[in-house]
Amino acid sequence: MADMKTPALGESVSEATVARWIKKPGDAVKKDEILVELETDKVSLEVASPADGVLEAINAAEGATVTPGTLLGSVTAGKAAAAAPPPAAVPAPTPAPAPAASVPAAPSAARVAAESNLELSAVAGSGKDGRVTKGDALAALEARSTMPAASAVASASRPTHEREERVKMTRLRQTIARRLKEAQNSAAMLTTFNEVDMTAVMALRNQYKDTFEKRHGVKLGFMSFFVKAVIAALQATPDVNAEIDGDTIVYKNHYDIGVAVGTEKGLVVPVVRDADAMNLAQIEKTIGDLGKRARAGQLGIDELQGGTFTITNGGIYGSLMSTPILNAPQSGILGMHAIKDRPIAINGKIEIRPMMYLALSYDHRVVDGAGAVTFLVKVKDAIEDPQRLLLDL
Repeated sequence: MADMKTPALGESVSEATVARWIKKPGDAVKKDEILVELETDKVSLEVASPADGVLEAINAAEGATVTPGTLLGSVTAGKAAAAAPPPAAVPAPTPAPAPAASVPAAPSAARVAAESNLELSAVAGSGKDGRVTKGDALAALEARSTMPAASAVASASRPTHEREERVKMTRLRQTIARRLKEAQNSAAMLTTFNEVDMTAVMALRNQYKDTFEKRHGVKLGFMSFFVKAVIAALQATPDVNAEIDGDTIVYKNHYDIGVAVGTEKGLVVPVVRDADAMNLAQIEKTIGDLGKRARAGQLGIDELQGGTFTITNGGIYGSLMSTPILNAPQSGILGMHAIKDRPIAINGKIEIRPMMYLALSYDHRVVDGAGAVTFLVKVKDAIEDPQRLLLDL
């Protein structure tokens, strides 16, 4: 008998929910075949069979909360599944053309399809042997959400008698809600604002974007400039890169920058490790890869924890100004916003400039107001004069 137990879930992740059993007791299983899918507040995990044999028992039913080491089920190694009784003789039907061999979808993709009423047979698979992955399913959902407006109008014209719909919150959404409220309750959170003139960065980007992409194979965006500007500001104001641990303040001498990414299930914050040691191209490549895998549900737990500071960009959704909530236990989070042309006084004259509002939410228990304002001014100065980043000024 081989036991299947909940694997280690990673730092700060103490429990998971049994989302879906792929097999039922008595089914034959192969070693390394996925048997059950777990969902944490950060990622989905697939647990495989430890041996060839039969799934003997399920000890944690779907919906159950489990912790690392909890017994999920057991497999009887080497045992064969009970043979089904031979079916009664029936007239042989007219042979039909043999269908093409199909590869079952990944369990995580099947779960997305079940929750969203998605027909997986119409989804092209990008996995091994054409297997439909979770990323394929999410991409199909996104494509479905952008169908022509005529389809939406036609659907809206159909009569409906349901004025409300109740949908159970996912574990990720429940955890997001709980942690955001905990951040508000535990931290002395304040927000300070400034605005930044994007003219210089936009000009630099436009001048070199084609050459940059040819040389590095990645587009030059604004986020890499902001990551570099944030690191320079953190080095000048170390309190913002610290956190409280009991009655101790822990000052971080490394710069692991979390970049918030919106996904189908909610907001996640993958971390760019040691971003201070990266150049702009490396930062762009890392953020692009993390964002793509976040939306496909393919991030590992270790990629979502341990950040020292977070950047969130509400501007991609059109936000002009906001007060971001801290990503505990961090002491600071920078909010970027939409770039808008506005009249600005430059050397006594009115000019139209592309402007962005910046917001720094910070924990006042660690960061004083002067430090917060200094941090935001440092970010502003670096973005308005990006050569400062190259000269380490």
